[in-house]
Amino acid sequence: MPGARASIGLRVAACWRCVFIVGVLGLPFGPTQATSDTPSRTEQEAEAQRKLDGVRAQIAALTEQRNALDGERNEAVRTLREADRNVNTESRALTDIDARIATQESELAELEVKRGELNTRLGTQREALATLLRSAYALGQHQQLKLLLAQDRIESLARVMAYNRYFQRERVARIDGLMDELEALARVVQQVRDQRLALDESRAQQQERIAALESQREERRALVAGLEARFKDANARLQALGRDERELVALLEKLRDIFADIPDQLDEVKAFAKHRGRLRMPLQGRILVGFGGSLPDGRRSHGWMIAAEAGTPVVAVAHGRVAFSDWLKGYGLIVILDHGDGYMSLYAQNDSLRRDVGEWVDAGDVLASVGSSGGQSRPALYFELRRASQPIDPRGWFPSR
Repeated sequence: MPGARASIGLRVAACWRCVFIVGVLGLPFGPTQATSDTPSRTEQEAEAQRKLDGVRAQIAALTEQRNALDGERNEAVRTLREADRNVNTESRALTDIDARIATQESELAELEVKRGELNTRLGTQREALATLLRSAYALGQHQQLKLLLAQDRIESLARVMAYNRYFQRERVARIDGLMDELEALARVVQQVRDQRLALDESRAQQQERIAALESQREERRALVAGLEARFKDANARLQALGRDERELVALLEKLRDIFADIPDQLDEVKAFAKHRGRLRMPLQGRILVGFGGSLPDGRRSHGWMIAAEAGTPVVAVAHGRVAFSDWLKGYGLIVILDHGDGYMSLYAQNDSLRRDVGEWVDAGDVLASVGSSGGQSRPALYFELRRASQPIDPRGWFPSR
């Protein structure tokens, strides 16, 4: 604030000089006697002092008001950050539940196929057993007649009867085994269905929690927006925005130092510059604000603001390592990839982060989902490319659209 105080001091001094000069100009030249219509020099000085005190009081009140408002703004931004992080946590949990539901669906489908196969085999065994029973019945009905007519074939007939009984027992055993398998399968199917019902219930509860958090976030976003509207001091607001930018640059410098001693994993990392003109788009959408344009919060854009629906997957533009994955003031939930040789890509204003610091990713891997974190009024992706912490225009790095 030294610069601001110096500026205030100059304005106050100028004001005092103006009052003093006016007072002086109001006096007649030369050693003339003061009249009753002309205020005395002491009165003029007292009036000037009163005005000066009034100006100082206004400056003090304005400074105190601005400081208080800045404190409220910082607190509101902190609560918004927490709300964004909570939505991110619950969204990731919902994604996990959806993945488990998909796994259960696949298991159920496989079990249904297996049950169909067992039912087919059971039907075949039942038909074979029915044939054997009919054959045994026929042999039993004609056994006495055959004994009278063909005494010499008694041994053969006995063998046939024995074979039939053996096959009947074997068929019955197979049918019993298949029935046991079907019963066990039915129990497994029921267990999977019970788990699916539990997951469906968990998913519904998770969606309710996310909806409640979204509502809280909207309230906090509105509070931040209201405080921003009241933040009338343009210089102070620009300084705050400048601090956001400086904090990001400082973060990038730290990240570059942290990952400088980590060897490149693949040759593609070393050749990031060779991908110029062939990088993969982080998502398909209309560019709302280009490089150098004005962002909704008044900052200059150092990248692209790309339109997209909330929840749209955000993918890596190239191979790299996750250097940062968290909430950052002015950028919301952000992922930063280190591509080596000082190159980094930034993906900001997300609603859900899917990667953790240190993970390696390839081009096309999902990093996050589009949102409006950081106090934005609409869902969109803010994307930047940087080298040595300095922003570079993304144009020319991607295929012609």
